[in-house]
Amino acid sequence: MLVLTGLILTGNPASAQKLYAPNFNKAWIQDQGPFRIAGNLYYVGSYDLACYLITTPKGHILINTGIPGSDTMLRRHVEALGFKFADIRILLATHAHFDHVGAMAAVKQATGAQLMIEEKDAPLLEDGGNSDFDFGGHGRMWVPVTVDRRLQDKDIVELGGMRITVLHHPGHTKGASSFLFQVKDDTRTYRVLIANMPTILSETKFPSMPTYPRVGRDYGYTLDTMPRISFDIWLSSHAGQFDLQKKLSRAKGYHPEAFMNSRPAYDSAIHTLREGYLKKMRAL
Repeated sequence: MLVLTGLILTGNPASAQKLYAPNFNKAWIQDQGPFRIAGNLYYVGSYDLACYLITTPKGHILINTGIPGSDTMLRRHVEALGFKFADIRILLATHAHFDHVGAMAAVKQATGAQLMIEEKDAPLLEDGGNSDFDFGGHGRMWVPVTVDRRLQDKDIVELGGMRITVLHHPGHTKGASSFLFQVKDDTRTYRVLIANMPTILSETKFPSMPTYPRVGRDYGYTLDTMPRISFDIWLSSHAGQFDLQKKLSRAKGYHPEAFMNSRPAYDSAIHTLREGYLKKMRAL
């Protein structure tokens, strides 16, 4: 067990308290220079914890925030790209684990943005993760934060001409979600999937758990659904899941094509996860 304090990473009073952390990876706080992925979509996360900024004339959308204290990094990255941190209007998250929503309270306090998440993960955000079906019961993992809009499958999040479709892909958490949308530049339009990859934690037990009775069925649904999604660019919650560093090593400057033609890798990743799921189910 690792106990974090927000003061390790930031002087923000909102995060200056002891928080329980079930695990930690130094790549989660290792710096990664921000960059433009495609059109009005930018990477503003760390070396492994993927955070995305979608810019619009009416303000910006931030997807994921990293661990507690990462708000300082996010601000630095957003401003390095030439945008105002205070112009973030909507906060989204692929799922409510501390490595992706840990800085939500601090970012919301700094920007006044509206926080939106799939309804089944909303209670986690509001109790600091203490009710998590795998990691809960040890206290808060992040500063609790109020959810402004509870999302459901196929809901649309709109801002400044952007339309983001919420795809509920439960299992990793009850409210785990992917996001599907289009961005464009002077050359073309790109259909982008930010996929919540349905990895199975060692703490998760099949076919059910007292705190998540339908966990086995939810994983089955998600693994059947995700292969049917069409896209031009695939991204996810962790940079390592879509080989970000390899892509960056092949591209200098603005090169959206470095993130395209990733269908085989996506299909292979989903296939591997499905095989792991079936193995656990057969072992019952």
